[in-house]
Amino acid sequence: MAAPRRSSTSKSAIRQVPWRDPRPAPIVLVSGPEDVCAERAIAGLRDYVRAEDPAVEVTDLRADDYLAGTLLTVTSPSLFGEPRLVRVFGVEKASDSFLTEALSYLEAPQEGATVVLRHTGASVRGKKLLDAIRSGAADAVEIACPAIKRDSDRYDFAAAEFAAANKRIAPAALRALVSAFSDDLTELAAACQQLIADVDGDVTEEIVRRYYGGRVETTAFAVADTAIAGRYGEALITLRHALASGADPVPLVAAIASKLRTMARVAGLRESSAAIAARIGVKDWQVDRARRDLAGWNEESLGRAIQAAARADAEVKGASRDPIFALERLVTVVATRSEFGS
Repeated sequence: MAAPRRSSTSKSAIRQVPWRDPRPAPIVLVSGPEDVCAERAIAGLRDYVRAEDPAVEVTDLRADDYLAGTLLTVTSPSLFGEPRLVRVFGVEKASDSFLTEALSYLEAPQEGATVVLRHTGASVRGKKLLDAIRSGAADAVEIACPAIKRDSDRYDFAAAEFAAANKRIAPAALRALVSAFSDDLTELAAACQQLIADVDGDVTEEIVRRYYGGRVETTAFAVADTAIAGRYGEALITLRHALASGADPVPLVAAIASKLRTMARVAGLRESSAAIAARIGVKDWQVDRARRDLAGWNEESLGRAIQAAARADAEVKGASRDPIFALERLVTVVATRSEFGS
């Protein structure tokens, strides 16, 4: 695969490598906060170099608990010249000693050694080292692992899990799976891998519900869907099941608010779903769903619901002593499409 083009105006000279298809280099910077992707990338690098030479020596170091001289020692050639893979974690908390030696190492990397530096971006610690690596020093590559927060990003992540395994999953099944694990990417990744390993044929919505039925039924988006559809009694029951299973009020409110915002952004637009999705940063199916959800709503009721969601968001984050009441009031306003108590 050809290396991606770099813009002539880019401040970074480093070659970018996708985390799903990692490739070794003398220096590999694995950056960003998404640990699931970073762990996959680092494991992929290990598998790659081990496939090339099973005798590879693998060493793990902590940059924040570093013994001076260790980096040069573990990267130096052994008597028999086996390749070396050195994985350094905690670079965002690195000691002064490690940073000094790592900068020096960039000037003369050891032949046959691959040094992987994991920096989560949680701090600016090590910025001089990162800048040196990204300037193109030591024929380095970077594997970026940005945070996966948006629903569309989680959907893409899960879809890619199945695509990478050449496993087909029905769109409805994928949506149910992503909704069930909308608050934890690690659990979503594990669920995808379980279905890939366990299911012989295509993954259907029925299979997803058989595996994760309780979670699917009480997910935040199940509460949002029933409330927005105007099924008041069902929405309250679904909400109480979700709370009984340990759901946090904050993501429950966030799910309702997210769907209401998408509905508001889609309302009145006459373009194709694809055009709208590209413009507002969501998926085609989310536009289609928002259009269906808008049935029975008008500008006044939608505006009232969005205001109620903003109020509930503040209340469940500390502005009220009773976040459960705030959440039930929001569900009532959304499901009845009227003022609370009216």
